Amino acid sequence: MADELIHSFAGGTLNRAALERPLEGFVDAQLTSATAQIISFAGDRALIDVSDDQPKLHLVTHGDLPNSGPIPPIFLGLREDESPVFAQFTDVLDDGAPATSFPDHIKAIDLRSLAGQAILPPEELGLLAYARSLTAWHSAHRFCANCGHATVIKTGGDRRHCDACQREHYPRTDPVAIMLVHKGDKCLLGRGRHFEELRYSALAGFVETGETIEEAARREILEESGVLVGSISYHSSQPWPFVSSLMIGLMGEALSEDIVMDEAELEDVRWFSRADAKAMLDGTHEQGFSAPPPLAIAHHLLQSFVNA
Repeated sequence: MADELIHSFAGGTLNRAALERPLEGFVDAQLTSATAQIISFAGDRALIDVSDDQPKLHLVTHGDLPNSGPIPPIFLGLREDESPVFAQFTDVLDDGAPATSFPDHIKAIDLRSLAGQAILPPEELGLLAYARSLTAWHSAHRFCANCGHATVIKTGGDRRHCDACQREHYPRTDPVAIMLVHKGDKCLLGRGRHFEELRYSALAGFVETGETIEEAARREILEESGVLVGSISYHSSQPWPFVSSLMIGLMGEALSEDIVMDEAELEDVRWFSRADAKAMLDGTHEQGFSAPPPLAIAHHLLQSFVNA
């Protein structure tokens, strides 16, 4: 069996302690443990210790938390040595800067930069993605969607409970189908209006209610490009913590070639040869076209097409 492809933001190794979480006093005991580690975020940026040549997560204990933030520490799980790991928001100002002052060697860095520059080991980046998605969900869901009353965190943060109507609320992940469509020796790529100049990527869209992954992929490709897709195969998946999506990577065979672009969604969509795709990945395309960086699953979908 081929080695599993581990994307950026994947590969987390924590034991999420699903059986122990509900036990009375378990999470509180983990939080006050001498070995507890708390990851801090300033808004959507992680606090990183850059005092050494190798940057690392800025980890604090419960007693060293600078402030309570909008939500209490969220329990993420246990490391292999049984040390508990939590995540915590720190307050931010209107300009997005941390409200609490930190030493010069502590920097607030966004997750895209951490991944793109390979600042942290893969397992720590996966941990950050998990922490960022979960704390963002708690920050945005402090009130019950059923009755509007405030909710409370239960079992360390894997759900919220409404005491008024007894409704349970669980963190959600939004599935996104992203597909590299190919026909013969060429592939279909598009660019959104927010993309970096001359960058092209695989087409993607959210899986809607009542759809299979395959149905969503075919619909998105048809809506955005007018191209019909037949057979589809699974490639790999990637957690995408912006805010909490799961990118489901697919390869699809086109049944048609004529393009009718959705101008509201895309700035351009076109067919590229395999040689073009390779040059885009290598950064040597004569027209300056480029592919997404390795942190994105689209990069690896395109690489698979080039290697086929």
